[in-house]
Amino acid sequence: MKLQPRVLVVEDEPAIAELVAVNLRHGGFQPVCAGDAEEAQRELDAVLPDAILLDWMLPGQSGLALARKWRASERTRAIPILMLTARGDEPDKVAGLDAGADDYITKPFSTQELLARIRAVLRRRAPEQDGQALQIGELSLDPQAHRARWRGEPLKLGPTEFRLLNYLMRHPERVHSRSQLLDKVWGDHVFIEERTVDVHVKRLREALGAAGAMVETVRGAGYRFAAQPVPVPRDD
Repeated sequence: MKLQPRVLVVEDEPAIAELVAVNLRHGGFQPVCAGDAEEAQRELDAVLPDAILLDWMLPGQSGLALARKWRASERTRAIPILMLTARGDEPDKVAGLDAGADDYITKPFSTQELLARIRAVLRRRAPEQDGQALQIGELSLDPQAHRARWRGEPLKLGPTEFRLLNYLMRHPERVHSRSQLLDKVWGDHVFIEERTVDVHVKRLREALGAAGAMVETVRGAGYRFAAQPVPVPRDD
């Protein structure tokens, strides 16, 4: 039986907490509710959740302070945090994200949006990877052995470049935006600068050598992996 993702709901208004909990249960999650910072910390100390829904305005310690505290702790820093609040101004959103939140949901919110955002942050924690070996033209990749070859010769790829190539080769001829690549390749490091993708694409192309032209830039949209191999003259 598949385990339901555990979501800690930190909300001091019982009616809202119960509404969120009911919707989470219907959406396939296991909610655990806490009404203040102290109770939330006890729940975290007992069992780590898969995600945290954290209200900004709490009695005693604010949600913002809690987010900073949990991000600073080795034990809890990797747990996705979604701020749940009535404060919808941009400076407040920036403050929430700067405190370590992965996402920001403004009250009132729709149930479907809430569930979709939770699923999204959970997907980011487990980037899409596949163990099946691939070959496109004379470029091959074996995730199990962590090897890539071009015309039979091994390629030296860093771990991020290897994951990037793996994902692109599994989805050839599709245009991927930088934000999509961050979600699928970098996983929960989703708030790194999008231009970081460009740096790793450049490194990947350099490592691929002649095959680097298969990684195409689609101006204004992102990147695409060409399914048709680039013709390269052989040295006879």
